[in-house]
Formats: sequence, structure tokens, C-alpha cells
Amino acid sequence: ELQPTQEQKVLLDKHFGCIRYVYNYFLNERKEQYQANKKSDNYYKQAATLTELKKKEETAWLKEVNSQSLQFVLRCLDTAYVNFFRGNAKFP
Repeated sequence: ELQPTQEQKVLLDKHFGCIRYVYNYFLNERKEQYQANKKSDNYYKQAATLTELKKKEETAWLKEVNSQSLQFVLRCLDTAYVNFFRGNAKFP
């Protein structure tokens, strides 16, 4: 059983919160783009957008966690979208 310290708990909470935010933010972006023109950004475009998002004052808190975690969740979202459109999975 894991028994993280209080500091580790705070760090885990930050990671989970940032990951949840990034997933939902970019899922919404993909849905809106698809509804508008039947296309949506891929992982690479969204990763570039994530970099810009981290530079904004209102979302600068995304810089408090490592970038690999945030990039990984974008990769997961991209895989979920690909699987959905191939008919291999339900909508993410």
C-alpha cells in the first residue's frame, strides 16, 4: 500500500487535476472542431496548442507539473479518437 507524504499527495493532486483539465479541454476542442468542419486537430497540433496554453496567465498553473504527463494524456486522447473513428471503441 502506498503511503505518500503530504507533499507527495499535493503533487499527485496537482497532476491529476492538470491531466483532467487538459483531457477535457482538448476533448472539447476536438468536438467543436469536428462539429464545425468534420475535422479536428491531431496530437501534434494539440501538443503545440498545449505549449501556448501554458504561456497564458489564466492557465500558467499547468507549468506546475511535468510536461510528459500532459503530453501523455494528449496521446491517450488521440488514440481514443483514432479508435473511435475506426469503430474499435466508444466515443472518448
